[in-house]
Amino acid sequence: MNEIRVGAKNKGTRPVLPRVFLSYGRDDVPNVGECGIVQSLIGMTTEELQSVAVEVGQPAYRGKQLATWIYGRCASDFAQMTDVPKAMKERLAENYVVTPFSVVHRDTAPDGTMKYLLKMQDGQTIESVYLPYSERVSVCLSSQVGCAAGCTFCATAQGGLSRHLTAGEIVGQFLTLQGESERRISHAVYMGMGEPLWNYENTIKSLRLLGSEVGVSLRNLTVSTVGVVPGIRALSREDLPITLALSLHAPNDELRARLIPTARKWKLDEILDACEEYAEVTKRNLTFEYLMIGGLNDSPEHARELASLLRARKLPGNVNLIPFNYVMTSQGYTRPEPDAVQRFRLELEKHGRTATQRMTRGHAISAACGQLKRLLTTPKKIEAHEILPLVR
Repeated sequence: MNEIRVGAKNKGTRPVLPRVFLSYGRDDVPNVGECGIVQSLIGMTTEELQSVAVEVGQPAYRGKQLATWIYGRCASDFAQMTDVPKAMKERLAENYVVTPFSVVHRDTAPDGTMKYLLKMQDGQTIESVYLPYSERVSVCLSSQVGCAAGCTFCATAQGGLSRHLTAGEIVGQFLTLQGESERRISHAVYMGMGEPLWNYENTIKSLRLLGSEVGVSLRNLTVSTVGVVPGIRALSREDLPITLALSLHAPNDELRARLIPTARKWKLDEILDACEEYAEVTKRNLTFEYLMIGGLNDSPEHARELASLLRARKLPGNVNLIPFNYVMTSQGYTRPEPDAVQRFRLELEKHGRTATQRMTRGHAISAACGQLKRLLTTPKKIEAHEILPLVR
């Protein structure tokens, strides 16, 4: 079995992960090099861009110019780089592109949320979301084309997994949305399509690029996972002060396996062991995501069980409650009643666990949690009474 080391900077013992870990036990998940894709400059560090400049017969400082245009000015085409010599741009265009995809479609919700459908060079598509708030702007990024987790409440899972995204394709989403925004994007969440820790190397490189090249504070970046134990343990050694969000969605293994079929691979005990290690090594609080489905996991009894589960581990962090966003499922899932959400939240707080309710954004254009897909579709019309009050 081939093995690769992960991360460029870490502290303590550097983990060595088996290659199959990166594709969830599958050897047939293609990477970008196997898909006939021309390499993009987005995804390269300044040092790598300097090497590219030398490769095409230019002094190394031209690579810094490229980095400024790409990461500082969100250039998407060589023609925009007005102070780069024409001959250099022509040479670069023979073997490289600037951005790895094009914008196929945009949807805008009444609350200002925008959903982007992006098409890669190989024809694959992903979705990303622009989330403006009064005090900040955030974006939701995809890490894979599709997802293999199989979450029964998620539209992405219904399409399966096609391939991993490159670091450039992940960072490119941020830069594309920033290039169209009049406001500075300060936050990013890896909560779009895919499981970031099954695409570990590209996720880690993209985080470092957003920090060192784009200039986003690492403390404003959040990576969500369904509980990929080797990835959580490896991430704890990367020396990245990001926020880790664990998608729990259930307080016990039996119920969780119904919601997340791949949860059978790692039980809650194993996952929370890894989370304890992460908290101990990084000294960072976690966020525990809990998607609430009407009549399934939204009772006060579930809340008490969840509080007890986390209290036994002494894990730091709040529980983020997410009312189910409409996705057509064979199970016929529905959103919980507002009163059920309130009772759940109060029960958690009664047992000493801070709980927040995620603000509902983009629901009307199928841009909310669990609604992203690879195809352009007409979203179900959402009536006002179906959306819970916008509570933080």
